[in-house]
Amino acid sequence: MNPLRKALLRLLAGPRLNVREDYERVRVLQRQLAALPAPRYRTPVWDTFSDADHQRVPVRVFTPKERRRDDLLLFFHGGGWVTGDIESYTPACSTMADLTGARVASVDYRLAPEHPFPAGLADCYGAARRLLEDPRRAGLADADRIVLVGDSAGGNLAAAVSLLLRENGHRGADRQILLYPVTYWDHDPATSPFPSVRQHGADYRLTSTEIQDYFEMYVPDPEGRKNRLASPLMADDLSGQPDTLVVTAELDLLRDEGEAYGQALAAAGNRARIHRVPGALHGIITLPRFARPLRELYEVINEFLDEGASAKDAP
Repeated sequence: MNPLRKALLRLLAGPRLNVREDYERVRVLQRQLAALPAPRYRTPVWDTFSDADHQRVPVRVFTPKERRRDDLLLFFHGGGWVTGDIESYTPACSTMADLTGARVASVDYRLAPEHPFPAGLADCYGAARRLLEDPRRAGLADADRIVLVGDSAGGNLAAAVSLLLRENGHRGADRQILLYPVTYWDHDPATSPFPSVRQHGADYRLTSTEIQDYFEMYVPDPEGRKNRLASPLMADDLSGQPDTLVVTAELDLLRDEGEAYGQALAAAGNRARIHRVPGALHGIITLPRFARPLRELYEVINEFLDEGASAKDAP
């Protein structure tokens, strides 16, 4: 990469965080930034329940300006399982709805460290199972239009939800979109099996130290981080998973593990497509609408949704 561009990207990545000390301030700042300017519209909030402990889970639905699809994108936000919520992801979800022409349902799952693994996963699983079993709740005639979507930690949750649905014998989603997902437990440059951790773990948007801190707050038990529901790449059986789109960012330390998960899904007999956005940093869906990586991201997502719609409409 051009050294000047590399230096500029490092500056744009922002100051490094001490995740363990700063996560509450990050949550507040994210909500404040999401509210500026004020959202163009707010939409109704559904309430659903998780299966684990009947926890009420808010789900906010975003309707596009021009609805072009019957799909419902059930979205699990990123933020390292520690930050992010319905409010801070409102701009990204509004953009997702408008650029796909589909409704987006954003799940406000519980966050670590107050609610460590598997609380957030239980909320996402409960919301997905409830909607897949009763799609009329979302105004759908059937469940084949429900697409699981997640970015970063949310991509991890989407993958884990799909594993749980199959393992428990429940109706799963036909399609899932995993955006630069966390799929593996080790992000130490000295021990990780993935070159991208060593190449990009000290620079740019997300560092090895930060993702390790997030993971440890989400799953305090070191052995628990190797659980397939925390690290989907550790799953012994990846058969019976949805058609999957995995999108990674070239300059993201999570790049290789996300692509490895897509490859593992394909090796297990699933349909999986992998797309790497060149020159992109972690967190593409939070970029402004004019940004080239965001435009490329939604070109790929729309192609994937179009292929799924064509397959379902075929005689």
